[in-house]
Amino acid sequence: MRRHATHVPLRALLVLALLPLSAACDQIADVLELPNPSRIEAEGRAVGSACRHAGRSLEDCYALNPAAAKAAVFAGWRDMNDYMMEHKLDVVPSRLAPGSTPATTPAATGNTHSAPQSNAPSQSTAAPSTSPAAR
Repeated sequence: MRRHATHVPLRALLVLALLPLSAACDQIADVLELPNPSRIEAEGRAVGSACRHAGRSLEDCYALNPAAAKAAVFAGWRDMNDYMMEHKLDVVPSRLAPGSTPATTPAATGNTHSAPQSNAPSQSTAAPSTSPAAR
């Protein structure tokens, strides 16, 4: 029995036809909000590095970022510690006061130009009072 030679090209054509569909798998995962282990690892390392650069202890970093993967936070903290020791870099402390939110500052929101403030008294748009005391 001889196999038909047309089966191999059909399979190759099928694979080539489905190849563009597989190129968007990462976008499908984002739409479906599937967890991406490499993104979780990268975010944890970034958090750990930022904490070390700001001079925070590892325990404080864990407490401030409970959703971050602890192993990734530690790896990022350790990597930044090694880098800072190797290059003799100092800690850059945070300039925010404890309890303040960074979104309230103009620099954090990207709005460095504030609207001009008028010194004129504000006019009330409320209806005049009709109470007996006001008559």
